[in-house]
Amino acid sequence: MNHSINPIGSSELIITERGTIYHLDLAPEHIAPTIITVGDPDRVKEVSKYFDSITHKAQHREFVTHTGYIGKKQISVVSTGIGPDNIDIVFNELDALVNIDFKTRTVKDNHTALSIIRLGTCGCLQGDVPVESLIVSSHAIGLDNLMHYYKMDNNPDESYIINEFNRHTGLTGKNINPYIAESAISLRKHFGSDYVHGITVTCPGFYGPQGRVLRGPLAFPHLIDALTTFRYQDIRIANFEMETSAIYGLGKVLGHKSLSISTVVANRVTKTFCNDGNAAVDNMIRKSLAIIAEM
Repeated sequence: MNHSINPIGSSELIITERGTIYHLDLAPEHIAPTIITVGDPDRVKEVSKYFDSITHKAQHREFVTHTGYIGKKQISVVSTGIGPDNIDIVFNELDALVNIDFKTRTVKDNHTALSIIRLGTCGCLQGDVPVESLIVSSHAIGLDNLMHYYKMDNNPDESYIINEFNRHTGLTGKNINPYIAESAISLRKHFGSDYVHGITVTCPGFYGPQGRVLRGPLAFPHLIDALTTFRYQDIRIANFEMETSAIYGLGKVLGHKSLSISTVVANRVTKTFCNDGNAAVDNMIRKSLAIIAEM
């Protein structure tokens, strides 16, 4: 990233009169180095209820934040709302909170890398992975367009996977230009055999973009079959959801460590749905928090 010594304009970085960044309504001292993101604002309290203490709470629109401690580990949990566009807001503002001096409106000389872990829900794309399984996203392939607005370079492994994906699905050139980004291996390595590892596809919608037919006809009626049958070495596409590609892409561009963990609430191959989604999400939160607190 090219850092300018010129102050960032007030229309570009919106800081309230209370010294908080606009959408998240947080000041730099309000967030922890380790951040959990959840889509649903109501899920924030379902995570923070396991904290030993909560030191700060904030809410603005769908963006709810609780910061506190588990033992000596400081953690923030932030709700993003649904979709890559909301991730664009949350990640840029979290980055600004640690890497921009709000008084001078200039980029700090020393970069701070946050550890950001998504705890979400997903639809599974493999028949042998039952509902309520926990999936860790090794890579994310985006069918949205968010990261096309940023300069992001791929390593050779990422480039090979996306080229094979495009060849297999035939999506490129049909108003979709898939992109790819990998998770942080330093975070991923902590989540072992209790978690299914695989590629995640991020969709910019819940119905047509995920192959659901209600009344609107689909432009890509064979999308799920194409995703389910893709293979790269011994890796396959495990699931799809609506945020991970933006999380991994912006994490890469802004220099943060990112990971996405999802509990399976629906299996699109077996057409089964989780009987108790709240219990499945709670299991993911408890199991993953125990690991995060020790990282």
